[in-house]
Amino acid sequence: MKEGFYNIIKGKFLVSDDALKNWRFIIFLSVLALIMIGSSHTADKKVHKISKLNAQVKELKSEYVDVRMLLMQARMESKIIAAMESRGLQPSGTPPKRIMIIDKKE
Repeated sequence: MKEGFYNIIKGKFLVSDDALKNWRFIIFLSVLALIMIGSSHTADKKVHKISKLNAQVKELKSEYVDVRMLLMQARMESKIIAAMESRGLQPSGTPPKRIMIIDKKE
C-alpha cells in the first residue's frame, strides 16, 4: 500500500502502459470541473440579477403607493372645489334634475 501511494505521488500512473485510460479519465474529470465552474458562475449571475430586480420591485411598489395616495387626495371633493374656485367656478346650490325624453311612436 505504501508503494502504491508513492507511485500516485510520483505520477507513475500517468506514464505507465495503461496511462491512456488514466489520461482519458483525468480529461473527463477536467471537463466536468470546467462545466461545474461555468454553471456556478451563471447561477451567481442569476442570483445577482434576481436581487437587483427585487430591489426594483420594492422601489416601484413604494412609488405606486405614493402616486395612489396623491391621486386619492386629488380626487377628494374639497380639493376639487378649491381648485375650481381659483378658476371662478363654484358648486351648484340646486341639485341636478333628470330630463326624460319620451319617444312617441305613431
